[in-house]
Amino acid sequence: MLRIAVPNKGSLSERASAMLREAGYRQRKEAKELVTVDPGNRVEFFYLRPRDIAVYVGAGRLDLGITGRDLLLESGVNAEEVLALGFARSTFRYAVKPGSARGTADFDGMTIATSYENIVAKHLANNGIQATVVHLDGAVETAVELGVAQVVADVVETGTSLRNAGLEVIGEPIMESEAILVRRPGTDDPGARQFLRRLQGVLVAGAYVMMDYDCRAEHLEDAVALTPGLEAPTVSPLHNEGWVAVRAMVPAKEAQQIMDDLYALGARAILTTAIHACRL
Repeated sequence: MLRIAVPNKGSLSERASAMLREAGYRQRKEAKELVTVDPGNRVEFFYLRPRDIAVYVGAGRLDLGITGRDLLLESGVNAEEVLALGFARSTFRYAVKPGSARGTADFDGMTIATSYENIVAKHLANNGIQATVVHLDGAVETAVELGVAQVVADVVETGTSLRNAGLEVIGEPIMESEAILVRRPGTDDPGARQFLRRLQGVLVAGAYVMMDYDCRAEHLEDAVALTPGLEAPTVSPLHNEGWVAVRAMVPAKEAQQIMDDLYALGARAILTTAIHACRL
């Protein structure tokens, strides 16, 4: 069986399990379950701390895992990113008390508190900054107030926690992170390829909608220019002479504007429907 790690809690957990359900895989029914077997798909899911997932995959104990890009890079293990999953996006930033530093060049001689010391140490070294890195597990924003450090480096989604602690974000992002699928090098069996295709199908299905509409034949080329589809749209003649029906996949973010443009061309009966799964 394919052995796959899934986050057991936190911002990654719910979205990861929802995505796996959309891909047709059985998921646990209760949060206390540590392992779920999906015999129909020949997969075992192991629910682990997000920070540990890359370690298990890199050690070859598990074949694939869903974790954060920041956690993969921080672990330093021999695992590789195969697919960005499009959720749990965040940036990794430095923050200080207002006025205490203008940028990272001012960090020389300072102490930086973080839960991601490997990422921070590498970033400092790449920029020629001599600073001390102190490891803290969680709630690093309090480190400045308590005098443990002059700078914190942390994952930022909205920045609310840092602002509430009286800190401001400075400098360019250290990195950008999101949920990713990781694998141990050499994992390329049919089950792993199928798993990857299913997740890719879920991502595409979420990014596109199916659009159907009717238009006059003489306006078809202009309409198709708006809805080229992935290869080409499906075009069928209607019972009313001179009219055709068109079906094509269009980007979900652009669907409303495309509908407006088609209507302006004279298209009618313009409909969009969600796509639940696909293979490209």
